[in-house]
Amino acid sequence: MLIGSIRIDPVSDGSILAPPTVLFNKRAEEDWAPHQQFLDENGQLTFEMGGFLIRDGDRTVLVDVGIGPHSDPSRTGIFMKSLDALGVAPADVTDVALTHLHFDHVGWASDGQQPLFPNATYRCHQADWDFFLGHDPFDESLGVQLMGGQRAIELMPVLAERVETWSDDRTVLPGIDVRSAPGHTPGSTVLTVSSGHDRVILLGDVVHCPAELLEDDWEMIGDVDRALAQRTRVALAREFEGTDIPMAATHFPGLRFGRLLPGTGLRQWVFD
Repeated sequence: MLIGSIRIDPVSDGSILAPPTVLFNKRAEEDWAPHQQFLDENGQLTFEMGGFLIRDGDRTVLVDVGIGPHSDPSRTGIFMKSLDALGVAPADVTDVALTHLHFDHVGWASDGQQPLFPNATYRCHQADWDFFLGHDPFDESLGVQLMGGQRAIELMPVLAERVETWSDDRTVLPGIDVRSAPGHTPGSTVLTVSSGHDRVILLGDVVHCPAELLEDDWEMIGDVDRALAQRTRVALAREFEGTDIPMAATHFPGLRFGRLLPGTGLRQWVFD
């Protein structure tokens, strides 16, 4: 994806397959009948892991860094190989922006002892830093048991002196704005990458599957506050419906961008 002089590439950390009916409140097969384009030939949902690489000639920015090496090596753990294939070494990365601090987004931030991107400034929402690393940190044990990875409380403390947090909507880097989108986590954030009048939206985990943007009544099992997450998704869907602005999320199949089109009854999603 090219936005003016800014290039955005997906950086895969692998993927897992899961029955869609166990991840969302849509429990019946007929609930997924209108959304077959998001499922494979066996009716499974591809749940991508990874992040996005943003380059503008001056900065090399990662947005989310996958589930990490402590996961199923037959399915995930390829983030550094994917980054190398794009011609980027860990030492080249100037900034790591984290949409939130769930274990499957911070997996390559550090090895628990030192940062894996030695020259980078790490950035996240203050609310998530407090939620995952504060005096009563959120317990991610169940998710880690099911999917592998390591918790933020294990990976992020060593980065404390390198972390810059935001608490309001603002520009955090040239061409990159952050916007609070709470519900999935307290500090869940979407990023707008812009150049001139052109822009794209990185949705983080506000949306896990494009189907969540097509109807207003979705809930996802990983949302910390499901009612608030639903309101956030609905507001974003109504804002961007028909705008022709490309959007992508970390768990979309292939980390692909797409666009939200207006529709009768259901909104429509098309991949670029």
